[in-house]
Amino acid sequence: MAGVSQPGPAAPGVAVIAVGSELLALGRADTNSPHIAAAMQRHGLAVRFTTVVGDDLDDLTDAVRHALARADLVVCTGGLGPTDDDRTRDVAAAVLGLPMHEAADVLAGIRERFGRRGLTMPEINRRQAMVPAGAIVVPNERGTAPGLWIPAGHRAMLLLPGPPREMVPMLEHALATHVAPQWGGGLIRQRALVVAGRSESWVDERAQPVYGPWRDEPLPIATTILASLGTVELHLSCRGTDDAALSRRLDAAVAALDAVLGDDVVNHDGRSLERTVGDLLAARGWRVALAESCTGGLVTTRLTDVAGSSTWVDRAVVSYSNAAKVEALGVPAALIAAHGAVSEPVAAAMAEGVRARAGVDVAVAITGIAGPGGGTAEKPVGLVCFAVTGARGTEVRTSRLTGDRAVVRSLAATTALDLLRRYVRASAPA
Repeated sequence: MAGVSQPGPAAPGVAVIAVGSELLALGRADTNSPHIAAAMQRHGLAVRFTTVVGDDLDDLTDAVRHALARADLVVCTGGLGPTDDDRTRDVAAAVLGLPMHEAADVLAGIRERFGRRGLTMPEINRRQAMVPAGAIVVPNERGTAPGLWIPAGHRAMLLLPGPPREMVPMLEHALATHVAPQWGGGLIRQRALVVAGRSESWVDERAQPVYGPWRDEPLPIATTILASLGTVELHLSCRGTDDAALSRRLDAAVAALDAVLGDDVVNHDGRSLERTVGDLLAARGWRVALAESCTGGLVTTRLTDVAGSSTWVDRAVVSYSNAAKVEALGVPAALIAAHGAVSEPVAAAMAEGVRARAGVDVAVAITGIAGPGGGTAEKPVGLVCFAVTGARGTEVRTSRLTGDRAVVRSLAATTALDLLRRYVRASAPA
């Protein structure tokens, strides 16, 4: 992450603690924290950090103390079950110095829930009815573990169960009932610029002089740069109370970044590269065909992962061998003999061949050396040739990609999608 700027007036800070040894020892993914972060953003709060901690009493106690020292609101998910290793409510009460008591109405609700299923509540479930003094129960319509809203001076803790089907509606209830009344009135609005074909350092070198001063302006904008294979994202965030003013501020910021980043900007709303390509094709009523060699169908997979892609993807040919390039795409064998399979003339012939056979508006082709073997001094591993063809003619490009086999293939797929995006966008609509 090359560049991060923080806004002046800070949004109320949130810390999220995902509790459960299964998130560590068993490698299960923490899906709750990202959901909570997005929900908090909608309500004008900002998640400062997230923590994953096991069921160890000391570790959990340290995590809660640390979070309370740094955040206005601490949200814990998990550890509210009936077993001995479910310790979240006990730790929260101990850290806040609150006595616990058994809430008769909560216990009755748990018994009733078992009764509706024709079962008798096990005595172990009484632990779930223990409530710290001053806490407010957050109802759970989908499970036995009630949530807890625990005021702590100008701070608060929100304890929610771990299963997402229970946590999600309880979170929304708590946001409306407790969070909004205490911290409501603020809005956080965002933009996400996706940039393709450039490195993170290249993007930041041009963007930082633009976004750097924003942190000190009357309506500050926080900017974060995130890089992945082949793309860079610029996330802009602005906090205030006037939605229209925030939108105008962000629109101006986006325009300023567009001016320095130019055609490398894929979109302003965080859509994937493949989704953007699909939207461009759909807007023109075009269909695309693909000829893939070293990527083995990765470009096609990414395009067809987009819902509705059948309206603009026609076909794909994975022509891995030279014979397949000749037989399936009509690439002249003499062309391969003269230039090699990994060459711009062969890439162009592949694209033109699949377009002619499919009768589509545009076609893209990729041929390269993904490695780890197969490279030579003249044509090393990572050398990939691309071609895009359509009514405007055929455009070719050669790239030297670095990384292992998986990285080279992934970067090649992203490069091909970006070349297709640029070609379609530069073409006059039908």
